[in-house]
Amino acid sequence: MKVLLANKFFFRNGGSEAVMLQERDFLIDSGFEVIDFSMHDSRNLPSAYSESFVEHRAYGDGEGGAAAKVRAALELIHSPEAVRKIGQLIDRTKPDIVHCHNIYHQLTPSIIRAAKKRDVPVVLTLHDYKPVCPVYTRLRNGQVCSACLDGPFSNVVKHRCAEGSLGKSAILFAEASVQRFLGSYQMLDGFIAPSRFMRDAMTRKRFPEKQVEVIYNGIDCSAISPTFDDDGYALYLGRLSAEKGIETLLRAHSDIAENVPLMVAGTGPLESKLRADFPKADYLGYLAGDALEDRIRNAAVIVVPSEWYENCPMSVLEAMAFGKPVIASDMGGIPELVVHDETGLLFPAGDAGALRQCLTRLMSDPSLRRELGIAARRRAEAHFSLDQHNTSLLRLYETVLRRAGSETSCTASAKFATSQE
Repeated sequence: MKVLLANKFFFRNGGSEAVMLQERDFLIDSGFEVIDFSMHDSRNLPSAYSESFVEHRAYGDGEGGAAAKVRAALELIHSPEAVRKIGQLIDRTKPDIVHCHNIYHQLTPSIIRAAKKRDVPVVLTLHDYKPVCPVYTRLRNGQVCSACLDGPFSNVVKHRCAEGSLGKSAILFAEASVQRFLGSYQMLDGFIAPSRFMRDAMTRKRFPEKQVEVIYNGIDCSAISPTFDDDGYALYLGRLSAEKGIETLLRAHSDIAENVPLMVAGTGPLESKLRADFPKADYLGYLAGDALEDRIRNAAVIVVPSEWYENCPMSVLEAMAFGKPVIASDMGGIPELVVHDETGLLFPAGDAGALRQCLTRLMSDPSLRRELGIAARRRAEAHFSLDQHNTSLLRLYETVLRRAGSETSCTASAKFATSQE
């Protein structure tokens, strides 16, 4: 069986790439033939199919004259290069199924139509809300928003949701409207929603329930040895931006800093301001690999104070796999991962006082931290293991191929059975 994986980044740029690369490794290890389709980038991993990748583009940098900006805006909606190259790649390699991940802007949903014209089934993993929210985050002026879930996409222009810019908002409105008119998402043979919250957002008005399958992100617990002891510090790891709730965390921490050490791992647009306004935290900058793993392994708690509708954050799953209790906001898909008073603590998003109480409670009680951490690891193993994710993925492939009447479905069944032995 041949699977074409499409994602605009071919390196670990974020959580969506982490999931895509995990799936790619599993498929290859299970004997499937994987065909890569992405964008050229100096950070890319090696690929035998890199000559078919589209040229590198970074939208939103404001470079070029008026004509260049118009051309870039049009290519954000529909990329002739991506359509041409994926068409040629499909014609040459004959994949049985196309699995899209983060394809917006550089690849565009137009590639879905290119695959369907060749009678190849297509599925899309929903790493964000793009099919139902033109700005993809469901944020308007820093506040959560559901206007486009219930109403017209013109809300993005009305409220200038794209950084307060009328021009940028108009482009995103045009993009959403064109894809709606073309039926790009309606052509899909299935969506993968990594949380029930995401599924509910998609099926609230715009898509039928039968088109959306919940498959949680997975974590390879077998590769992580849990550590239930700690060095007594709280850890935040992520982007330093408003929607991540980092400022709420730092405000909560400022009054208890003498008793609760806080480490902040990450960079972002608020970094300079946060360092100046909240100097009591220990800012570690960007961490990856062994350095990041060491900080997680020795942390007392992991804090995820998000103030937007998180989907299925890998940071929470990684913390649970390491045996760490998680203090998190009760937003989006997070409550599907963290069980309050069982594997961690939940608090109302944006409530610094409630977050402070959670921090004080856990940081003053090592035995409770250990108890919650052990339960978190067990929950990760029972409900969010990478094996479970991969099993569900292959079942979805099998279902899609069967519905499409593909003769390859029996091959998929054989591979599925082999992978379970």
